[in-house]
Amino acid sequence: MKRLLNWMFANFEKIYIIGLFLISYLIVVALFPGERKFRYEFQKGQPWLHEDLIAPFDFAIFKMDKEIADEKEEVLESFTPYFTKSDDIKNKEINNFKKDFDIKWGEWKVQYDSLKKFKLIKNNIIYQPDSVKFHFNKTIGLLENIYDRGILEYDKEIGYKNKAPESIWILTHRVAKQIDFSTVFTPESAYNYLIQAMDGSINKNTLSQNLQFIKDIKLNKYIEPNIFYDVETSTKIKEDLLDNISTTRGMVREGERIVQKGEMVDMDKYRVLESLKKEYLSSLDISANHSLLFIGRFIIVLFAFLILYLFMSRFREYVLNSRRKTLFILMLVVSTITVTSIIHHFNILSIYLIPFIIVPILVNTFYESRLALFVHMITLFLTGFYAPNSFEFVFIQFFAGVIAIIGLKKIQKRGQFFSSAILTVFSYFLLYFGIAINREGNIHSIEWINFAWFAGNGVLILLSFPLVYVFEKTFKFISDITLMELSDTNQELLRELAEKAPGTFQHSIQVANLSEEVIRIIGGNTLLIRTGALYHDIGKMSNPQYFTENQVFGKNPHDLISYKESASTIISHISLGHEMAKKAKLPKPIIDFILTHHGTTKTQYFYRLYKKENPDDKQAVIKFTYPGPKPFTKETAVLMMADSIEAASRSLKDYNHDLLDELVENIIDFQIEEKQFDHAPITFHEISQAKMIFKKKLYNIYHSRIEYPKE
Repeated sequence: MKRLLNWMFANFEKIYIIGLFLISYLIVVALFPGERKFRYEFQKGQPWLHEDLIAPFDFAIFKMDKEIADEKEEVLESFTPYFTKSDDIKNKEINNFKKDFDIKWGEWKVQYDSLKKFKLIKNNIIYQPDSVKFHFNKTIGLLENIYDRGILEYDKEIGYKNKAPESIWILTHRVAKQIDFSTVFTPESAYNYLIQAMDGSINKNTLSQNLQFIKDIKLNKYIEPNIFYDVETSTKIKEDLLDNISTTRGMVREGERIVQKGEMVDMDKYRVLESLKKEYLSSLDISANHSLLFIGRFIIVLFAFLILYLFMSRFREYVLNSRRKTLFILMLVVSTITVTSIIHHFNILSIYLIPFIIVPILVNTFYESRLALFVHMITLFLTGFYAPNSFEFVFIQFFAGVIAIIGLKKIQKRGQFFSSAILTVFSYFLLYFGIAINREGNIHSIEWINFAWFAGNGVLILLSFPLVYVFEKTFKFISDITLMELSDTNQELLRELAEKAPGTFQHSIQVANLSEEVIRIIGGNTLLIRTGALYHDIGKMSNPQYFTENQVFGKNPHDLISYKESASTIISHISLGHEMAKKAKLPKPIIDFILTHHGTTKTQYFYRLYKKENPDDKQAVIKFTYPGPKPFTKETAVLMMADSIEAASRSLKDYNHDLLDELVENIIDFQIEEKQFDHAPITFHEISQAKMIFKKKLYNIYHSRIEYPKE
């Protein structure tokens, strides 16, 4: 037991990583679609690639979704809506008119009884009593006619103002009567009809003033709808009509040949195959062995995660050995599959709306393109089981992802996210259009709604920009955007370095140039090493005068202190730089350059002088050794080489090719002897390349100082 615990403790990191993979694996297995798949793959307009297909049982030929949708649309367009009519409103409004008439013309009514044969003068207007009575009765008659025909209340559920039905049903006392829709009024048309009819009753023997009393009453007050849309009845009958639409047309009998190998899958064959597929899938719950379904699911997901683990262990070990980096990748895969599973389960949105491209974009941002592409492939292979047409889905998403990775090889500007989204959407459009016309053979059958889903996908891809910041802070990563900001020499810490230690600042710039050129050739993050080089010596700001590049000619403060004190002061720029970087909240990858650029080497100059005077001091080496750690990435290893070479080149009294070659060879070989690169993933071939590049760069820097041989 103790041995087991010791082994577990010694291999804790590896066990933790395997645990992350196991948990991710189980989550994906739980989310994996449980339904079985139809065994045959086919596409409309393409040849049947399987053996001759014979109907295994009797099944009905289902109509296509579009056919059923068209039939439903036809039913809805020809549907006759139901309304109810109220007689109470007619009586109420006519009585209201009579009451208002009596109130307004009550004084006239009294005079009319006694002065029946005389004209009436009221408010300086002459009225003819017989005409007034005529218009009063005329108005009553018109109102009765209008209400008998009916005034229709506008209802947005029927929408007859946009497309009026030819007829409608009127329910009165539970008796339905179908009438022509054009015979009923709307409130607006009823009022216009009333006014026009009243105006038309005026002839040459009547005065228009006799009509004024009617208009003064404001006839629009007595126009109210008395026909109302019957939602309950209309909805019930509409649903009955829709339910009665047949979803099938014809039958296929058992043993009947459906399609031959090589035969073109036309529309009729496609309909039959889809019907067989639907019938086959609907019968699975009865015939399927669910235990075998689970075993198949476990095997499929196991292979996907096993391949991902093996790829990372073989080609991206630096990622697999980091808990944070591994967790980040697995989280992206699992979260993408989770979102896909939710959308698939509720069947509300299209799978094409999901921005799968975010996965390779984020992986490429924090790592590199090859890993991004591989993770993207694994994610697509697993999510492809949720897609209705797996091949079409994986094909479109894979190439769109490749284009996104190429377009975002290095994200150094925020605008790249927008351009990448546009490029991806355009790729979606073009790929889907190509597949659709190849399958359908015409543009009329293309599901154009998918283009809207692709456009929405492009909008969601823009979320990758804020996600970069979120993941950068959460997982303590560093993106190229952040590196671009940090490498700006106007940053506060770099401005302070330029003011307090100008020689060190110039040294850092030269180191950045040297190391960046090497990494560009042998492979690595050029922006990371450049930024790390600019900050690697910030600790020298505390005591700039103790470093050669900042000393004024003839003044060396080391002459006034002991060798141990000199070594301690020189070595302290590592810890001081570390403190400054933490205070400035520099990312850990930048701090690593500060801690590792001297590794565990010694301050050779002061150590040799001390040993010469104190040969018996066996523990002296500790006081003259940098605390480390040694470089553990390709970038930190190259920076150590560039830092030592640049500093040593300044001390040369003469410059020629031989001296510069010897300088580079001696420094790097000494670092190899000191085993400073044992923890860094850099090969001897890459070190040889680095030597050549350093020499070439030094030739260019000191070109004017090199003496060429005389003829």
